[in-house]
Amino acid sequence: MLVDGKWTENWQPVQGVDAKGGFVRQTSSFRHFVTPDGAPGPTGDGGFPAERGRYHLYVALICPWASRTLIARRLKGLEDAISVSVVRPELGTEGWRFGAGDGSTADEVNGASYLHELYTRADPHANGRATVPVLWDKVRGTIVNNESADILRILNSGFGALASDAIDLCPADLGPEIDALNDWIYPRLNNGVYRAGFATTQGAYDEAYAQVFEALDAMGERLRGNGPFLFGGRLTETDIRLFVTLIRFDAAYHGLFKCNRQRLADYPTLSAFLAHMLAVPGIRDTVSIDHIKRGYYSIRSLNPNGIVPVGPDLSALGL
Repeated sequence: MLVDGKWTENWQPVQGVDAKGGFVRQTSSFRHFVTPDGAPGPTGDGGFPAERGRYHLYVALICPWASRTLIARRLKGLEDAISVSVVRPELGTEGWRFGAGDGSTADEVNGASYLHELYTRADPHANGRATVPVLWDKVRGTIVNNESADILRILNSGFGALASDAIDLCPADLGPEIDALNDWIYPRLNNGVYRAGFATTQGAYDEAYAQVFEALDAMGERLRGNGPFLFGGRLTETDIRLFVTLIRFDAAYHGLFKCNRQRLADYPTLSAFLAHMLAVPGIRDTVSIDHIKRGYYSIRSLNPNGIVPVGPDLSALGL
């Protein structure tokens, strides 16, 4: 962990727990926005104008939050405008590490060995875990934003004419409904699987477990009557948020995080949703089941021997 800009102890998945022993996620610390003219966004400071080649995205293919941003970058046609680095899947004592090979890359922008080095470059007094995704400004040499929800919105509308207008991930007429559904899904499912996996008491686990399957049941019902996407025929950021959790469910959350009432494969409607999302051009390329399994099963507090399971069989999804 970083303490006042210095790496002082081994990486840990949990930084805090609530009074019930429940997992508390770290709050993102960089909240600036890229905008077409560099004006300030909803939070943070201005001065980050949309420019081709100026920004760089740091991601981990294991991480659902980072994968959200990779998908948005592809769907908005920003591959040539925003470069990308992919960290190694395994979480070591110093957190995310760079290294070329097996779908990972070196850090060709800053030459860092570990992601936490970027945090201390941006803030010499940084504290906490160094998380992905990170949107980096090559011109100013700093982190623009490390909150995936913000970066989704930045990629959707912050790059103006540099981005494709073929899809709007947060159309104005659906904005309030998207925000409401995001706010419902996040604690129960997106973060709910982590609350189950990293719970430190039986009560905290039981509560998270129940909410995970409440959410899965509800999303299945919604898609059954409203599909193929959560808002009917339009793919939105909420579909991306749901997809990145579901695609990891059988490979990691069902076993390692003890969310084992059912597999995703046992939900026909949710499985059909996964297949439909994977058929959207560009989305499948952001998924690495190999990285997902190697990454989650490298968490020593949950899997001390580091054994990576052979299964599950995801051939029905072409994975």
